[in-house]
Amino acid sequence: MEDFFRYGTGMIHYSDQGRGKVVVLLHGYLETSEIWSSFAGKLATNFRVITIDLPGHGSSGMFAEVHTMELIADAVYGLIKSIGISEIFLTGHSLGGYVALAFAELYNEMLSGYCLFHSHPLPDSAEALNKREREIRLVEAGKKDLMYPDNVSRMYATTNLQKFSEALKRSKGIASSIPGEGIIAVLRGMIKRPSRISVMESGIVPCLWILGAMDNYIDCLQIQMKVQLPDNATVVVLNNSGHLGFIEEEDKSVEVITKFIEKSDDFRGRQKS
Repeated sequence: MEDFFRYGTGMIHYSDQGRGKVVVLLHGYLETSEIWSSFAGKLATNFRVITIDLPGHGSSGMFAEVHTMELIADAVYGLIKSIGISEIFLTGHSLGGYVALAFAELYNEMLSGYCLFHSHPLPDSAEALNKREREIRLVEAGKKDLMYPDNVSRMYATTNLQKFSEALKRSKGIASSIPGEGIIAVLRGMIKRPSRISVMESGIVPCLWILGAMDNYIDCLQIQMKVQLPDNATVVVLNNSGHLGFIEEEDKSVEVITKFIEKSDDFRGRQKS
């Protein structure tokens, strides 16, 4: 089922399928909820799965010149509350992980757990900030097509480019469909985001951290050294993935998330007893 939720002056588009515990999937930068289609379908054999077009992406509207992580988290919260759901397991890919951390900081009472999927809690480095500013200037100049093809290609492990050539083509098509104003608003939002290491280290809700051994954007080993994980957190490294493990190692990713949700339910049960 596809539907819309009114948020502020506009609409948020989402899809809802399956039954059971609710898993919400938040897409990454240069993506829309379409990126999850196959993965969401497989998860939906065991869970109720909701995918969302983040503000300025897909069929969702624009809400500000800067789409901060807090604004997007608030939109997700409003949508979930509007359809009568009280608890979710929140999974965010890359940009979606930044939103998931903001959500965990603001609305942790709604989470049974969360997953950072090729994401992290750190603010942008100076290099990343400069790159985002360059991308904003390119999009403002009407040159989006000079920016996204390389960015999208680098999401796949270099050794996987031939194997996933059709998926890469699809990913580029999704990126090309995103309006320039949506790209700029979320780039500005990512630039403004603070460190949320304390949220991740607090262990207030169980956390699953999925990383790719061949990720061109996140150094799998270095990033782990920067976070002191609590006892209710689990790290899983996908050895044959770059930045898109839910495509590059789809079945394993489904299995990892499914098992963690079961494990986090057990943890929360022990906490309450």
